Amino acid sequence: MLASGRILGDQVGSTAPVFLAFLAIHVLAGLTAVVTGAVAALSSKGGPRHVRAGRWYYRAISTLFATATALAAMRWRQDYYLFLIGAVAFTAATIGYLHRRRHRPGDTPHIAGMGIAYIAMLTAFYVDNGPHLPLWDHLPTWAFWLLPSAIGAPIVARSIARARRAAPARPLNQPPPPARTHNGQTRGQ
Repeated sequence: MLASGRILGDQVGSTAPVFLAFLAIHVLAGLTAVVTGAVAALSSKGGPRHVRAGRWYYRAISTLFATATALAAMRWRQDYYLFLIGAVAFTAATIGYLHRRRHRPGDTPHIAGMGIAYIAMLTAFYVDNGPHLPLWDHLPTWAFWLLPSAIGAPIVARSIARARRAAPARPLNQPPPPARTHNGQTRGQ
């Protein structure tokens, strides 16, 4: 087991150099995911800013999961649940990313996948860090597990409902439009 310690006044799981290197990458990926996920969510859908931020968000979530896996492996007994939450976030983001690649307007799996990944990421952050944060340290443990979902789920549901209303109606027997590549060409051209 790795010995825990304090860095810049914050409790960290270990002061071993390898652990700290993974932790530094993990923190940077987390900050990137929080910012780029918010930019993507608040940008006009399908626009260049939304697409660029979404790609960066997916990369950051992927990096978060990779580093969470390494960090949890080093302290499995204490941190296995963070690996599980990271797996949920990565899986949801991957589902959302792959569904969006099909370019379907009002794509529920895309919105749900990316939103669930964001909620899972925040849940992991608050479960791990909430007891050490000002004001949050007064909340009961269950709040760290439930508040991100209680706040995020209605926002995701509202986004899905808005996207469905905005999507053009298509007859049931009509196939979806052909998928487009990043340069606007349809696949097969």
